Amino acid sequence: MARFLVVLDVDSTLIENEVIELLADAAGSLPEVAMITDRAMNGELDFEASLRARVATLAGLPVSVYDEVAALIRVTPGVPEMVSGVHAAGGCVGVVSGGFHELVDPLAERLGLDYWRANRLETTDGRLTGGLIGPIVDAAAKATTLREWAEDCGVSLRQTIAVGDGANDLPMMAITGLSVGFDAKAPVRDEAHVIMDVRDLSQLLPLLGLPRNQ
Repeated sequence: MARFLVVLDVDSTLIENEVIELLADAAGSLPEVAMITDRAMNGELDFEASLRARVATLAGLPVSVYDEVAALIRVTPGVPEMVSGVHAAGGCVGVVSGGFHELVDPLAERLGLDYWRANRLETTDGRLTGGLIGPIVDAAAKATTLREWAEDCGVSLRQTIAVGDGANDLPMMAITGLSVGFDAKAPVRDEAHVIMDVRDLSQLLPLLGLPRNQ
């Protein structure tokens, strides 16, 4: 049984990038996608509708784009230290993303995370169709996922910590014992218990009463 659970957003939180924008750059649709992303993260657009609109611009990309994009992803400073520190203290770490399994899976495995969940891109004949497969990981799904992982870990919701930056993180942040807005957009800054503006996730450790530099 874990002592506590930390759940983080991925894009612009666990990593420095927005993966949809890296994919869009490869597809030549970056300006359109970046505008939609910004409006969605500020709570101006429905997340699922905005995600489907952005993914539609990726139609025709070869699946080899996953490797190209993976090479561009930069993990946010302090993540390995944070994961190590949480594990040393008997905690679990998970990430839930409005992004994509195809990029999140290898990253989560490399970082030694306990849980991860993301959307899945549809492909046919080795190319992206511009569609998605399965249920959408939206704001409500993030909250449901946090509850599910807390139960699996054997911890109460008050023993959970949620870290995010955008409007679609708010429902999961609202049910946690501690919510952390990480370099956050306006809606999150208004609701989070703690705001972190320095992009170093090892800052979570002292916030949880844990030492840094494990």
